[in-house]
Amino acid sequence: MLRYTVRRLLQIIPVLFVIITATFFMVRFVPGGPFTAEKAIPPEILKNLEAHYGLDQPLWRQYLNYLRSIAHGDLGPSFKYSNRTVNEIIGDKLPVSLELGALSLVVALVVGLTLGVLAAVRRNSWLDYLASSIGMLGICVPTFVLGPLLVLYFAIHLGWVNASGWYTWQDRVLPVLTLGFVYAAYVMRLTRGGMLEVLNQDYIRTARAKGASETRIVLKHALRGGLLPVVSFLGPAIAGILTGSFVIETIFQIPGLGREFVNSAFNRDYTLVLGTVILYASLIVVLNLAADIAQVWLNPKLKFE
Repeated sequence: MLRYTVRRLLQIIPVLFVIITATFFMVRFVPGGPFTAEKAIPPEILKNLEAHYGLDQPLWRQYLNYLRSIAHGDLGPSFKYSNRTVNEIIGDKLPVSLELGALSLVVALVVGLTLGVLAAVRRNSWLDYLASSIGMLGICVPTFVLGPLLVLYFAIHLGWVNASGWYTWQDRVLPVLTLGFVYAAYVMRLTRGGMLEVLNQDYIRTARAKGASETRIVLKHALRGGLLPVVSFLGPAIAGILTGSFVIETIFQIPGLGREFVNSAFNRDYTLVLGTVILYASLIVVLNLAADIAQVWLNPKLKFE
């Protein structure tokens, strides 16, 4: 396991190198620049700004300088926030996005696992049809449609919760439900499919023949095997929850890293865009590795290769 983990971690280096290189040149080739504004900046001031941030150097030299900086853990200064570094901005905004993602993941797992297990145990019943319908609805309705609908009804019409912000628990309800509901639908369908496959195995029929209760059969014998599809999905799902917060944070005006990433793209803040991409790419690779390890732990038949 240790050798497998080390080998996978070493594979992150070339992956991140390709992502950093592609992102660096793509953001530089986008029309405009970090100091482009509606009111033109005097040429001498613009020249001084570019010299201060090293933008007057050849592009290949800027690229090498940036690689040297991130090798030391320095993501560079922000072009739009004076006297602030990208490391400081990420450190300030990331906890908000992580909180949103963690709460949404809890909603997705609690709702998805519960509905999936119940649908599998009560196959072809009204409960199964209801859970499947909810799952299909969650998959088909995107977050940028579901979010405004929830705001319109629960925040504006009923006034139960707040429509935006991230200060009280009432601010958190709608964004967490919006983001969590979508992934709960996938978890429900995967749990249902995995549980149905396991419940038809011979050892489950043997347990029933021995008089084991249905609760014991489901929780002790079937659930571990039934969760394998969910575990393999969790790595990309957690990464998707974090990256999917771009839309949610923009809709609900949440001061997280996702919203900051969207603003940095509009502002042409090169270093902040790159820093956010590096962070999210690293999270995706590491979370996929964690999901693979958990899958092998749940299913001893699988081997680390």
